[in-house]
Amino acid sequence: MNASTLLDRNLEAGRGEKVAIRCGEAQVTYGELHERACRVGGALRELGVRRGERVLLVMDDGPGFPAAFLGAIRAGAVPVPVNPLLAAPEYSFYVEDSGAKVVLADEACREKVPSAHLVDELDGGTPELPPADTGRDDACFWLYSSGSTGRPKGVVHLQHDIEVTCETYAANVLQIREDDVTFSTTKLFHAYGLGNNLSFPYWAGASTVLLRGRAAPEAVFATIARYRPTLFFSAPTLYNALLNADDGSADLLSARHCVSAAEPLPAEVWKRWRDRFGLVILDGIGSTELLHIYCSNRLDDVVPGSSGTPVPGYEVKLIEDGREVEGAGAGDLWVRGDSCFSEYWGQPERTAELIVDGWFSTRDRYRRDADGHYWYEGRSDDMFKVNGLWVSPAEVEGRLIEHPAVVECAVVGAVSGGFTKAKAFVVARERVDPAALQEFCRERLHRYEVPQAIEFVDDLPKTLTGKIQRFKLREAAGR
Repeated sequence: MNASTLLDRNLEAGRGEKVAIRCGEAQVTYGELHERACRVGGALRELGVRRGERVLLVMDDGPGFPAAFLGAIRAGAVPVPVNPLLAAPEYSFYVEDSGAKVVLADEACREKVPSAHLVDELDGGTPELPPADTGRDDACFWLYSSGSTGRPKGVVHLQHDIEVTCETYAANVLQIREDDVTFSTTKLFHAYGLGNNLSFPYWAGASTVLLRGRAAPEAVFATIARYRPTLFFSAPTLYNALLNADDGSADLLSARHCVSAAEPLPAEVWKRWRDRFGLVILDGIGSTELLHIYCSNRLDDVVPGSSGTPVPGYEVKLIEDGREVEGAGAGDLWVRGDSCFSEYWGQPERTAELIVDGWFSTRDRYRRDADGHYWYEGRSDDMFKVNGLWVSPAEVEGRLIEHPAVVECAVVGAVSGGFTKAKAFVVARERVDPAALQEFCRERLHRYEVPQAIEFVDDLPKTLTGKIQRFKLREAAGR
């Protein structure tokens, strides 16, 4: 099994002349992409890259990324895509940690990594390169964790993992079709974006739209207007930003439905999106370690604010005090499925701690209701107790975001005088009395959940993939 044969299946199906990628003024057919991937793979072999050796990709979304990613796999190498928006000094960590034999970059990123080869200049001299004879359990590619709680970790995925996500989530939940056009604001270097705009459309023979640069609301709306995607993928923070930036002229009439992941989607944002665009957002939970979404809402079973139910092919369970929770209840979420990563590179102890008998500990705290839907309560290390009672930051934030003055917010436990209380960091669109926000919370929340302190900020610290870095807020709250 070699994952690069995602392209071969389209040639065999007669889609060689079909457009696979649209990006700015450029468009690339499946036949052209297949040839380019073969040439990149051949060039890597000429550069001395051997089977199993890593190739670091420092590339923005564009036709060069899938050619480099699949070309490396075809040659038997292991591509390691990383965030193209980092500062130049940060790439030395990834080069050293991955032990990359070669670094590939695009024109926009090459100056950040002077030793990199420009992918558009690679030419292996052959438009046909047979895929390396790799097995289903051989290393295929790495992805780095987002670093929302510390230093990124290399997450090793195997040759069969992409196919598993296609046959589970893409087929059963997304229901992707050959005539679809996908557009993801989350970049290809990220597990969520890789599935949305590479694995799933190539598996189905669909077309993708790639956006270079940051996914600012204006650029996202312009891309939608130009290319009319049928499947739109984004993250909660950007869905909220798009709603706030909308001047009433945008439309998503081409879309069948939308998808959200990376962090929980507040029910209020879901409702505002539906009311404005008439579209359902399928919210779900996935992770770099599982490669894509493993628990999700369905078109025929949408519960706003929840993460839905397990995707066929995956099992989830809740563990509390060392025991599995039966029926309705709360606990730490564990998941099992065949797309689970094999290891954290160079961290065997961490791997053994989080993968037990095939189950992966997500470190997410969830509640399961009587109907089997899962509700996010926060990262296990984000939960905190007030007066001996557990507080879920997600529940408090879900209430705060319903206030018309609140753009976004984050809640952490702050210690004062030896006692822990809830503190909210709020980005507001207009001046508002903190007492009014507290009273607003009291209408729906328990007294111990109401933030005892509210600090207004211009923005919240986030990773470059949009996840809130709560550990930085906890540090700020403790000062």
